[in-house]
Amino acid sequence: MPGDASSLHCPNCGAPTDPDANRCRYCKARLAKVSCPSCFALMFDGAAFCPHCGARRARAEQDDASVKCPACRKTMQRLEVGATTMLECKACDGVWLDAIVFEALCADKQAQAAVIHRFDRATVSGKERVRYRPCARCGKMMNRVNFGRLSGTIVDVCKGHGTYLDPGELHRIVEFIHGGGLDRARERQIQELKEKERELHEKEYRLARERGKSDSHRSIAGWNHWTFMIGDD
Repeated sequence: MPGDASSLHCPNCGAPTDPDANRCRYCKARLAKVSCPSCFALMFDGAAFCPHCGARRARAEQDDASVKCPACRKTMQRLEVGATTMLECKACDGVWLDAIVFEALCADKQAQAAVIHRFDRATVSGKERVRYRPCARCGKMMNRVNFGRLSGTIVDVCKGHGTYLDPGELHRIVEFIHGGGLDRARERQIQELKEKERELHEKEYRLARERGKSDSHRSIAGWNHWTFMIGDD
């Protein structure tokens, strides 16, 4: 029977595991960890019940043959972690969240707690080349976006359809949110809008002054011309 995730033993073969590993080095089983939907304690992906409180694992999987992974083009699997439904690629561990699901996840602390340990932080190589990927829904190439503008986590986004995340990116995004990242991003956006408004007012003021000077010069020139034409009395 699968053990507690904190014991760091593979739930498939029982071998010792590296806490940062995604798969067992002996039997190659996936070492994904999930949070208990009741007490949020760590439990292995293969556990049916939480070893801490006994709650049933709120997770269901189902293949979705109609959706291909934007990264490796393998079939993605529908996955439910708590109340969050997403698609996961078993081949490359990438994750797809539909737009409305991703928005709800970013706003719901319980949903964040339920997924944060399932999608652990992965090591990112700085040598990976930039690749644009097709949307899992419409097939059009997605935009690469720095989540929250400040997080440093670059995700693939199709506006209106959803977001694709490489292994570890969902974990880093939730950490960013928990650390007040979105609040800082909103404050920065407000400051930028105030600065743009100030610059616009200054520009309008300069233009008004220039128009005033120009009108004054035209009035003087016109008066001198009219005086020259009619002569002095």
